[in-house]
Amino acid sequence: MKQLLIILFNFLIFPVAALAHGPTPQKAKESITIEAPADKVWNAVKQFGSIADWHDDIQKSEGDGKHESGGKRTLTFTDGEQLVDELDYYSDENREYSYRLNKENIKALPVSSYSIELQVAPGESDSSSIVTLKSRFYRGDTGNTPPEHLSDEAAVKAMTQYFKNGLASLKKVVEN
Repeated sequence: MKQLLIILFNFLIFPVAALAHGPTPQKAKESITIEAPADKVWNAVKQFGSIADWHDDIQKSEGDGKHESGGKRTLTFTDGEQLVDELDYYSDENREYSYRLNKENIKALPVSSYSIELQVAPGESDSSSIVTLKSRFYRGDTGNTPPEHLSDEAAVKAMTQYFKNGLASLKKVVEN
């Protein structure tokens, strides 16, 4: 009888929902040193709607020109897939902004949501800077058994590669 009460007690304390395992937030962070002053690098990235000017994965980007919470941009990747981002925070003074996925497309990036922060900081010398991209996101399929191409691993791999490609492209644009 005592064991039955313990089982019943545990069932009430730890509901069945606790046995399910939905997605957990994933993270990606990449940085690059660019041989150019922080102001020059910031000038290359500060126009939220103009990411196509410096990110090789983006064929076209169109923004509404707003540099404040709620500003939006539409990204068209080189394969034609599109995403819509929305600004959450923008600081010209601190050379940083953060944004989130407004309209998902798991064909463009295998994630169901993300928030991304971009920051340009002075480097070790006045003639260098460090650009950091970091993100928190969820896999493309938020069910308990996602297919491999929409798994946590696929999301981390895709976001990391997106960051690496963008930072390498930015370095090439600014240093040339």
